[in-house]
Amino acid sequence: MNAVVGRGKYAEAAVGAGKMVQTAAEHKGCRTSSNIGQARCGSRAGQGDLPTEIWEKVKNHPCYSEEAHHHYARMHVAVAPACNIQCNYCNRKYDCANESRPGVASEKLTPEQAVKKVLAVAATIPQMTVLGIAGPGDPLANPEKTFKTFELVAKAAPDIKLCLSTNGLSLPDYVDIIAKSKIDHVTITINTIDPEIGAKIYPWIFFDHRRYTGIDAARILTNRQLQGLEMLSERGILCKVNSVMIPHINDHHLVEVNKAVKSRGAFLHNIMPLISAPEYGTVFGLNGQRGPTALELRALQDACEGEINMMRHCRQCRADAVGLLGEDRSAEFTTDKVMKMDVEYDLDVRQAYRDRVEDERAAKGNANNEELGKLAGETSEISLLVAVATKGSGIINEHFGHAKEFQIYELSTSGTKFVGHRRVDVYCQGGYGEQDRLSTIIRGINDCHAVFVAKIGGGPKGNLIKAGIEPVDQYAHEFIEKSAIAWFRSYLDQVKSGEIQHVKRGDASIRQGALNSAA
Repeated sequence: MNAVVGRGKYAEAAVGAGKMVQTAAEHKGCRTSSNIGQARCGSRAGQGDLPTEIWEKVKNHPCYSEEAHHHYARMHVAVAPACNIQCNYCNRKYDCANESRPGVASEKLTPEQAVKKVLAVAATIPQMTVLGIAGPGDPLANPEKTFKTFELVAKAAPDIKLCLSTNGLSLPDYVDIIAKSKIDHVTITINTIDPEIGAKIYPWIFFDHRRYTGIDAARILTNRQLQGLEMLSERGILCKVNSVMIPHINDHHLVEVNKAVKSRGAFLHNIMPLISAPEYGTVFGLNGQRGPTALELRALQDACEGEINMMRHCRQCRADAVGLLGEDRSAEFTTDKVMKMDVEYDLDVRQAYRDRVEDERAAKGNANNEELGKLAGETSEISLLVAVATKGSGIINEHFGHAKEFQIYELSTSGTKFVGHRRVDVYCQGGYGEQDRLSTIIRGINDCHAVFVAKIGGGPKGNLIKAGIEPVDQYAHEFIEKSAIAWFRSYLDQVKSGEIQHVKRGDASIRQGALNSAA
């Protein structure tokens, strides 16, 4: 343990989780004294809820704003192949073009190739506002490539936000460089603050030219993560904490992780489901460790939601993802294609697009508030979930058979609340429905009372009704939340009149396997 000595007060090894949590309580993070309270610390916060400097950082960041993710895109560049820790849920050697999973990348880039790709994507996709480096290893285990890429992008495309995702082991050593590089969003994956739990997740770490294993490795990693988080918060850099929910290992413990990261200033907490399909070749996948169900994940997220809000719209992106969250256009921007492109990067065109988006967001907000006003005075204990097929922009604009995912909203007399998404296999293949896939789609939204679509065929409509899920297509191409509120008002009226009886739905499954896209 001599490698830990001399790295600051946080590098001193704690004697287990109890001491960690007690220490966390002594630090201040997302709190009223920093003008970020419950309404001001969440992904749903709006311009009136946040200080101006915070609003400018999150308003068009699809990961830090749930509302923005309907309109704005991000991209990751895979310039960081090496990693300094091993996780039992990770296998970076696996690649499938249809799989959305951290650490996966089809090709690795040099910093010079990366900046050309950024300019090509930004010129083609004007809603792309954020560049992230998230692997396929750890960016801070590849510092030269990582910071060279950020330097080049900042000069060539100054309007693009810069983001970094890290496991946190090397984070304290690079906080000053991060701040100087104008990286104002950092994501840290923190799965535990208890070294004994950490030993079940991380087989080893490589720190200070030495490999550590077991509890020693987990203790060093945990201390470095929490130290880095606080250092970033003190410099005004927005931090999101990712945590992988692993049933029977860290699921209940993540409530304590939530308290620890909140006290150190984390802006958002993103609890993600373990992806553990055996074909990925991870330790957890091969030993049969299951991921959480939809109900388990939502219950944990609800338990952690407080003064720090939960990110519920994460798509667990690839290290080379391109496009809106929930889509991946990386195949359009392979290195061969990008190097042949004649790129014209026009800041005025990009700004004009963002201006139009903000006008659309304002119109959507006004329409949603108007519909919500019609619920005023309604009292009911009923709350339920609905699924929505959408291509983006906050509109119901996707055919049921073409949906690769459904966005899930909770409806109550308080209004709408986005609670997550469900990836599914595409039902229509070459113009025909695949019946075996329909059953998996139904399992994926089995906890929902209705599914909103732009269009749906008679076959799947009948099967959904038989499963107790109402297919709703009368709101095609209208705003999601406005339509959901209108449908919910009608639902409550039918319950009151005795026309229908409200029943609770069951649990739903979270898709584990690779996404099978339409041909």
